[in-house]
Amino acid sequence: MEPRLGPETATICPGWPSLLLWFSALSSSFSSPVSLSPSLVPRVRSSYNSGRTFLGLDKCNACIGTSICKKFFKEEIRFGNWLASPLQLPPDYLPSYPANYSDDSKTWRPVEITRLVSKYQNELSDRRICASASAPKTCSIERVLRKTGRFQKWLQAKRLTPDLVQGLPSPLLRCPSQRLLDRVVRRYAEVADAGSIFMDHFTDRDKLRLLYTLAVNAHPILLQIFPGAEGWPLPKYLGSCGRFLVSTSTRPLQEFYGAPPDQAADLAYQLLGVLESLRNNDLNYFFYFTHIDAGMFGIFSNGHLFIRNASTLGVIDKQEGSQVATRAEENKDIFSCLVSGCQAELPSCNAIPEKQSLVLVCRQLLPRLLQGKFPSPVQEEIDAALTQCAEGTRPDPEVLGAARRLKDILRPLRTCDPRFAYRYPDCRVTFRYGVRISTYVLGGQNSNLPRGPISSDTPVSSAQSWFLQ
Repeated sequence: MEPRLGPETATICPGWPSLLLWFSALSSSFSSPVSLSPSLVPRVRSSYNSGRTFLGLDKCNACIGTSICKKFFKEEIRFGNWLASPLQLPPDYLPSYPANYSDDSKTWRPVEITRLVSKYQNELSDRRICASASAPKTCSIERVLRKTGRFQKWLQAKRLTPDLVQGLPSPLLRCPSQRLLDRVVRRYAEVADAGSIFMDHFTDRDKLRLLYTLAVNAHPILLQIFPGAEGWPLPKYLGSCGRFLVSTSTRPLQEFYGAPPDQAADLAYQLLGVLESLRNNDLNYFFYFTHIDAGMFGIFSNGHLFIRNASTLGVIDKQEGSQVATRAEENKDIFSCLVSGCQAELPSCNAIPEKQSLVLVCRQLLPRLLQGKFPSPVQEEIDAALTQCAEGTRPDPEVLGAARRLKDILRPLRTCDPRFAYRYPDCRVTFRYGVRISTYVLGGQNSNLPRGPISSDTPVSSAQSWFLQ
């Protein structure tokens, strides 16, 4: 299967970091896949250097993980037609870039290259780092960070302990348990010998890379320690290079606000299910969002909904408990202020209610996804459940109960057809044995499932009654 984004190719050669070499490939015209003319060949080196600047590797090679640079040099990444003129880098203000990635140069899959922080935040962060060392406006970010007291403690540490991350702004690290931090080290993919809870195999640069990533944006760390392959609602982490993360591609939830009723019902049902899995899971971690917007959730081509951006996701260890955070001001340093104001405070872990993520989703996302999609009385039932779910003043049991009622309403509104490939074969089996009557009824022209009769004594809800009319 050929990639869908265009013919441009960055062929990765040994010794050339892949994303850096891609910028050299940008020297060719984007209008057609022609070869480089001899006059353009000498410009490869300048393009390479510009690529390092674009990625942020010119100031700090160790700041953010380099697995894409190190591991992808024998593979290919193909990008779309972003620019009309040659010898230009992609627009540096975009938050993400579409691309295609291949393991074998034969089969391709879409990927997303995402900034860990905005261009403005990068520039602000760099200025703060230089200012913290009374350095000029521009400085070696890596050299300054290496001299900090926090990093010197990291250099001496054999194990990542809560005191080493106190004061970092990420919700992931607000009240970390030792079990959670051991998981971070054991599953950190940017070192050669992952698997140990001890950092003996970490080089100095490995430690700085991990510390910087945790301080700037913990999203890539969450993708590594709670991988989608183990059932967590997160996309696959493919690596990072410079200040960019590469992961499997999804479409943001806001693109589906105008979706038809059955698709909207399915996405809303999935979203509530994701939040339920974050509250209750086999590892006994409680995940909560400190902030939510539609861009934080994405949908794969098979209809499956995942968390697209986990940067505002906090984690509380219900099994081991979390170390009580000391006074924040006692642990603040330059790593506390890289992407946010140094005065920003996070709430106590003991103050996080179980309903928090549900209230945010029911208040900000689900109304736009479900509003006005269904006839009466189904819409009234949905609106009533949403109103109760979105009221933060209600006790936790009432909000959780409203979310359960909403799921019960949405369940029969979901259909079986190729748009929801993630549900097969369960969807087919459910249909075949009549467990979900509405799914059985709604197999239609766009479905490869047969239709059939419903028993007259089968009890139906308002939602099912609407579909049976």
